[in-house]
Amino acid sequence: MLSEGSSFMKGMALGGIFCLLLSLLGSFTPGMQSSPEDQHHHHHIKAPTNDELQSLSEPQMVELSQKVRVYCVIMVQPKVLVYWATAKDTWGKHCDQAVFYSSESAKALEAVDLNEQDEWAKLHKALKHAYDNSGDLRWFFVARPTTFAIIENLKYLVLAKDPNEPFYIGHTVKSGELEYVEYESGIVLSYEALRRLVNVFKDGEKCPERGRSLWKLSEEKQLAICLKYTGVFAENGEDTQGKGLFNSKSVGSLIEDGMSKNSLDVVEGCCSDLAITFSGMSPNQMQVMMFGVYRLRPYGHNFHDSLIFLPPDGSDND
Repeated sequence: MLSEGSSFMKGMALGGIFCLLLSLLGSFTPGMQSSPEDQHHHHHIKAPTNDELQSLSEPQMVELSQKVRVYCVIMVQPKVLVYWATAKDTWGKHCDQAVFYSSESAKALEAVDLNEQDEWAKLHKALKHAYDNSGDLRWFFVARPTTFAIIENLKYLVLAKDPNEPFYIGHTVKSGELEYVEYESGIVLSYEALRRLVNVFKDGEKCPERGRSLWKLSEEKQLAICLKYTGVFAENGEDTQGKGLFNSKSVGSLIEDGMSKNSLDVVEGCCSDLAITFSGMSPNQMQVMMFGVYRLRPYGHNFHDSLIFLPPDGSDND
């Protein structure tokens, strides 16, 4: 009995050590070594205020509004054609160039066939393709078709930002020592950030096309690790009041959350007036969002916007 008890206690001790080891590994980011430059805390990217815009001349505002153009990288799968078709029919039309990237060929809708099933390898290939085919577009928005995006608000956020500087923007999340931008709510990359990323893709040790860690990392974390090697860090997109612009929930869910926080002022507790993305929405809900965002207008009300983002040339924009 004593021997059996001793064995049991040894088993308990070994089990506890193993659980502790798993816990430590869970907060460890493979392949990353801590250095002074890694001790980075993301800062908050904010859109310009109306006062800042009004200090610009009209020609300057027109030039800015025409200069900010966005290449949308939309990652799709043939088995969810309804989301694919909805993104193409709704917010995708507001991108200056919207390209769909698929894991395999599909006859129903046009897309770049990546011939790849691994999620990180797909994103890796799609971003390289976008970089090689972007022409003079200098901002890149990466999203799944289940995300609804208001591209004009994205353009407003980066209006005064230089795409030749490295920007990696969205809804930031921290995991251990790694800060990354949540994929579900959309990822924004400047041309310089993407250029650095494509260069580090060539280094299989720092940024392998397929992860080599014991536990497979999500593509959003793999992306952050590769960008971190190039000195590019995640930054949280916010409005001037500090409200997040990139949302991983639907409008309905955010309103419910707002009601629970402040039932007397649901709008204040919900989300930013300049929100860029919402997620977790059905195709029908996306169509309703298009109606609410682009078509429904209170007659006689003037929003006093300082500048206008014109739709892409030749698009059947709403």
